[in-house]
Amino acid sequence: MNPIRIFITVAMLLLTGCASTHPSNPADPLEPFNRGVYKFNDTLDRAIAKPVAKGYDKIVPDTAKMMISNFFSNLNDVIVTVNDLLQLKLKQGFSDGMRVLVNSTLGIGGLVDVASMQLPKHDEDFGQTLGYWGIKSGPYLMLPVLGPSSFRDGIGLYADGITSPLYRDVPKIRTRNQLYLTEMINRRQQLLGDEKIMEGAILDRYAFIRDAYLQRRQNLVYDGHPPHPSYDDYDDTDSEPAAPPAPAKK
Repeated sequence: MNPIRIFITVAMLLLTGCASTHPSNPADPLEPFNRGVYKFNDTLDRAIAKPVAKGYDKIVPDTAKMMISNFFSNLNDVIVTVNDLLQLKLKQGFSDGMRVLVNSTLGIGGLVDVASMQLPKHDEDFGQTLGYWGIKSGPYLMLPVLGPSSFRDGIGLYADGITSPLYRDVPKIRTRNQLYLTEMINRRQQLLGDEKIMEGAILDRYAFIRDAYLQRRQNLVYDGHPPHPSYDDYDDTDSEPAAPPAPAKK
C-alpha cells in the first residue's frame, strides 16, 4: 500500500477532529483515534498478515528467508547512507556506503551480507534526521497497516519512501508492489517469535507498543544516549522533553 496515500488520508482524518482533550499520555493526544486504528490493524493482522507470515515461515527454507532479508536490508542501507550524510555522520556514512557497494557486488545483489564481517549495519532514517536537527516528534500516530509512528516519523516515512531504490529504480508498479508485499511478509515473519513475549503478559498491548515505540525512537535519535526525561516539560503536542541537548555529531 502506498505510504503517501496512507499518510495523507490519516492527516485528513486528524483534521476532522479525532483528538482527545484528556489523553492518558501527553505524548498521545490522539489516543481514541489511534486505538481505533490499532484495533483495525490488529484485526487485519490476525485475519491476513499473521497467517500468511506463518505459512511463509513454514514453507520457505531458512536460507532463502535469510537471503530475502539480506536483499531488503541492502536496499535499506541506501536510505541509511543518505541519512548518515544528512546528519553529518561522515565516517558512518562512508561505512554504510561501503556496505551497499560490497553487498551489491560480492554479495550477489545483496542476497549475501558479506559486509557485516567488517562493516556493522546502522539504523538511520529521515525521521531520525529531523530529530537530529531539533524537530520534535509531535503526537504519537498509529498509521493504518504501517503501524506505530508520529507526525515527524510519518513525514520521514514519506521522504524515505520516495528515495527508496524500490520506488526510484523499479518502474513497473506491479513488480514494485510485489516487492513491497514480499518485504512486509518477511518483516511480519521476523516478528512471530518476538510477539510471544507479549501474549498473556501484557494487559494493554496498545499502550505497551506505543511506549516501546516512543522510547526506541528517542533512543535512536540520540544514538543510544537520550537525555533524561522531565515529565514537567511535556505539553499537549510534543512527545519529547522540551529543549533537549543536541545529539553529538559524528
